[in-house]
Amino acid sequence: MGAAGGLAVAPCVALLLLQTVALSPERFTVTGLTRPVLAPLGGTLELSCQLSPPQDAQHMEIRWFRNRYTQPVHLYRDGEDLHGETIPKYVERTELLKEDIGEGKVTLRIFNVTVDDDGPYRCVFKNGEFYEEHITEVKVTAGSSQIQIIVHPPTTKGVIVECHSKGWFPRPHLEWRDSRGEIVPAKSKSYSRDKDKLFNMKMTLLLQDSSLRNITCCLWNPLIGQEESTSIVLPDEIFSWKRIWRLIVTVILIMMAVFIITHSCKLHIMEVFVSDAQFDVDTMWLDDMTMILSMLMVFTVMLIFSLYFILRGRHMKESRASLFLKNCSMCK
Repeated sequence: MGAAGGLAVAPCVALLLLQTVALSPERFTVTGLTRPVLAPLGGTLELSCQLSPPQDAQHMEIRWFRNRYTQPVHLYRDGEDLHGETIPKYVERTELLKEDIGEGKVTLRIFNVTVDDDGPYRCVFKNGEFYEEHITEVKVTAGSSQIQIIVHPPTTKGVIVECHSKGWFPRPHLEWRDSRGEIVPAKSKSYSRDKDKLFNMKMTLLLQDSSLRNITCCLWNPLIGQEESTSIVLPDEIFSWKRIWRLIVTVILIMMAVFIITHSCKLHIMEVFVSDAQFDVDTMWLDDMTMILSMLMVFTVMLIFSLYFILRGRHMKESRASLFLKNCSMCK
C-alpha cells in the first residue's frame, strides 16, 4: 500500500513542479546604448532599451527614472502610460514609443531638452517580481557663436583685452592665440552661470607691446568638437602710451636733475660771496622757491599726462565699434 501510495503521489509532485515553472517569469536582461547619448539643448532626445532574448513586454511594467525609483520620468503599467506619476519637470515632455513592444523594445522620447536633463537614465523592465535595468548616460550640449572682444583704455601696466561669450554647456575650453596660431597665456579665466544654468565665459589678456597686435579668442566644446573664434587687430596707436609714459618720466627726471644742480650751484655761490647771516635767509628763501617750482612743474606734467589718457579713453570708447571689428572664423 505504501509503495502504491508513493507511485500515486509522484505524478502530482511532477505536475506541481511543471506548473510552478510555467508560472514563473522568464528570465531576461535589458540592453541599450553603452556610449553616452548627445542631446542638443532645446532639441528632442530619444533613449531606447531592449529585452534579451526578445519577448512580448506589453504585460510588463516599464519604468524610466533618474536617481530615485519612486520618481519616474515615464511609467508604463498594465498596458497604459501613467502620466500622473511622472515627476513635475517631465510632465507633458515625454512619450514612450511602443511600436516594437511585442519584441521587447521601447524608446523614450524627451522634448525640449534642458541642462537639467544631463546625466544617467535607468530603463527598468519588471515582470512579476523579476526585473532588470539598463543605464544610459545623456550629455546635453550647447554652444554659442556670439563672442565679444572688449579693449580697455591703456594704463601704465599695458592694454587689457577681454573676451566674453554666453550660452555654453558643458563648460568650454578657451584660450588666446596669436596670428601664427600659437597659444598666448591668459591673464585670467572665469565663468558664471545664468538662470538656465548655461556657462558665461570671460578671459582676459594683458598686452604690453605691439608684438601681439593680431589676437584670437578661441572657445570649443570638447563633446561635439564645436569650435568658435573671434579675431581682432589692434592699431599701433594704442601702444603709444608706452612711448609717452617714457617721455614724461624722462622729462620729469631731467627737470628734477636740473633743479637739483641749479640749487646746488646757487648754494655754493651764496656760501662764497654772501655773509653767513644773509646766507641763511637767502638759503631758506631759495629752498622754498625751489620746492614750490618743482612741485608746480611735476603737477603740471602729471596733469597733462592724466588729461591725455582721459581723452584717449573717451576716444577709444566712442570709436571702439569702428576700430575693433570682429572677424569670426574657425580657430586653426
